[in-house]
Amino acid sequence: MKAEDETLDTFYSGRILVLQKKKGYRFSVDAPLLADFIQTKDSDELLELGAGNGIISLLLSFKPFKHITAVEIQGSLADLARRNVKMNNLEERISVVEGDLRTFQPEQKFDVVFSNPPYIKKKTGHLGSSVEKSIAKHELKCNIDDVLAKTQELLKQEGRAFFVYQAKRKEEFTKISEKHGLKIKTFRFIRPRPEAPPNLFLVECNFSSGKSAILRPFILYDEKGEYTKEAKEVFSGRIDATAF
Repeated sequence: MKAEDETLDTFYSGRILVLQKKKGYRFSVDAPLLADFIQTKDSDELLELGAGNGIISLLLSFKPFKHITAVEIQGSLADLARRNVKMNNLEERISVVEGDLRTFQPEQKFDVVFSNPPYIKKKTGHLGSSVEKSIAKHELKCNIDDVLAKTQELLKQEGRAFFVYQAKRKEEFTKISEKHGLKIKTFRFIRPRPEAPPNLFLVECNFSSGKSAILRPFILYDEKGEYTKEAKEVFSGRIDATAF
């Protein structure tokens, strides 16, 4: 049931219901872009590091996998994620764990690890009035080093890891991934418009890739300021997300 400080939104043409805080953390376009980018198989055990309200795991429910474990440090968001999972009848496929990803110690390793981590460095950027939103956006409780270290620890040797991150921090991401033994397999810039510089990137990592492949850029808006054909497909929940 929706509380007074929440909104009930729909995604994937009404196939996914999402409760969000009116003034707290609300997901942005990076969430569906990452969900679209992640590739899964029927037998995969997935781990999400920093689940927020559960939106990426919810969107992944239209792809094949065995189970998702979604870890979220903020109690308010973990509760919201559980309610979203229940509202979409996904309790058997997605489990939400309230806890700090840095100290999370499950009894298994995972085929796929994914994360939409905080982008903004600690002591930079403006902290808003919402603590919930600030923790989700800023490196207050964890940073990219923490996320990639835990990925190295919990990803199976033959597993895959998927992330979305700020384009201006690509070099930093690459160095930290190498530090933790992760190799970049595929890489894709996200541009808000055709001629604009990228603001985000999507990346797939593993422990064994040789030369990395750079995919064509994802363009969010066309010259008229409207969503591109591919963006519309992503936001409506396209079935085949391999046509990069």
